[in-house]
Amino acid sequence: MEGVSAMRGSRRKAGVLALAVVASYRLVVRGRQLGWGSTEDEARGRQPGDELLDRPDLVATRAITIDAPVEGVWPWIAQLGQGRGGFYSYDLAENLAGCDIHSADRILPQWQDIAVGDEIRLAPQVGLRVAAVAAGRALVLRGAIPMGALTPPYDFTWAFVLAPGPGGGTRLIVRERYAYTRWWAPLLIEPVSAVAFVMTRKMLRGIKQRAEQEPRRSTRERVGASG
Repeated sequence: MEGVSAMRGSRRKAGVLALAVVASYRLVVRGRQLGWGSTEDEARGRQPGDELLDRPDLVATRAITIDAPVEGVWPWIAQLGQGRGGFYSYDLAENLAGCDIHSADRILPQWQDIAVGDEIRLAPQVGLRVAAVAAGRALVLRGAIPMGALTPPYDFTWAFVLAPGPGGGTRLIVRERYAYTRWWAPLLIEPVSAVAFVMTRKMLRGIKQRAEQEPRRSTRERVGASG
C-alpha cells in the first residue's frame, strides 16, 4: 500500500509540475515569443494577407531591423523556399526531418520572379501557395501541412512584409495566422508555434546578416574583377 501511495503521490507531483510549466509558458513566454522583435503598432496593426483569414485563432508577429534598403532585402524574400534559396534558418535541423533545405548566401537571379499561385515548398513534397505578392513590399503564402490521410485542422497564412526602417534601413515583419477548423487544432499548433519561433528568429537574423553583407560582397567582387 505504501508503494501505491508513493506512486500516486509522484503522479500528482508530476501533474502539478506539468501544469506549472504550462501556466508559466502561457503567462510569461508565449506572449513574448509570439511578438518577438515587433513593435506594438506592428503586432496590433493590419498587415498584408490579414484579409485572407478574418478570424484567426492564433497570430504571431515577429520582426527585425535590417541595415539595408528595402530593395536590398526583397531579393532574399523572393527566393525563399526549398529547392530555391532556402529559409536561412537551421538547415541541419530541417534536413534531419527530410526537408532538403540549402540556404543560399547569395542572391539567385533565377528565383527572383514570383507570382500568385506559385508553390513555395517547405520540403520536397510539402508546399504553400503564393496567395499575394507585391514586389518589394510583401509576400503572402497560404496553406497547411498535410497529415497523412487526415485533413489539416487549420488554415494558415505566412506573410513577409517589408517597410522602411530608421536611417534608410528596413523593417522585416513576419506574420503567421492560424484559423482552427477542428477542436483539437490547438494541441498541434501551440507546440508548433513554439518551434516556429525558434526557426523564425534564426531566419530573420539570417536574412539580416545576408542583406547587410551583400553590398560589401558586391564591392569586393567589383574590386577583384577590376584588379
